[in-house]
Amino acid sequence: MSDVRHAVEAVRERIGRACEAARRDPAGVTLIAVTKKVEAARVIEAIEAGVRDIGENYVQEAKGKIEMIGAARARWHMIGHIQSNKVKYIPKLFDCVHTVDSRETLDGLERYEKPIDILFEVNLAGEGTKSGTDVEGLRRMLDRAATLTFLRPAGLMTMPPYAENPEKVRGIFRKLKTILDAVNSEFGLSMKELSMGMSSDFEVAVQEGATMVRVGTALFGERL
Repeated sequence: MSDVRHAVEAVRERIGRACEAARRDPAGVTLIAVTKKVEAARVIEAIEAGVRDIGENYVQEAKGKIEMIGAARARWHMIGHIQSNKVKYIPKLFDCVHTVDSRETLDGLERYEKPIDILFEVNLAGEGTKSGTDVEGLRRMLDRAATLTFLRPAGLMTMPPYAENPEKVRGIFRKLKTILDAVNSEFGLSMKELSMGMSSDFEVAVQEGATMVRVGTALFGERL
């Protein structure tokens, strides 16, 4: 068994235990393999081990891998910050975008007239070094999204501060779930996705309602 296949199985087992603790169905949690700086051959190993969702941070790196691996072999997620000069490439490459954090990005993606699932990135820790909007900014984006044709609001995403003890960020995951419920009610939406949890804290995120976990190091090891 390859190390990647073994790691995929181990992560799925951990997701299963977290779901059991929260009385959730593991089928409700999508494992997104984060493949930043991971060579295409190892990404293929993950796909062959049953991973169907791949997350990339950088447009140029994703483009090269998608051309080598094939777009149809996985569902491709943009999980990195979106630079304005890269927006034009995203609809061609990705099936889902997790990091929409401004009306300008919304309008930029809509312009390419491709149906695409989007998540709104919310910065709940208030870290200046991280992307994402606040709750009022989220409301403004949802107002704007209601007028668009091609973008499909699917949920929310957040990235808490790193903590050696994941219990320290449990409250952030819980808050994002509360915000999702609130804006769904306020805007008459039925967004279901909560993209939250990484290698260091995905079990706590699952217990708090994550439907997508973005896992890199636990699958591929440390990358430079």
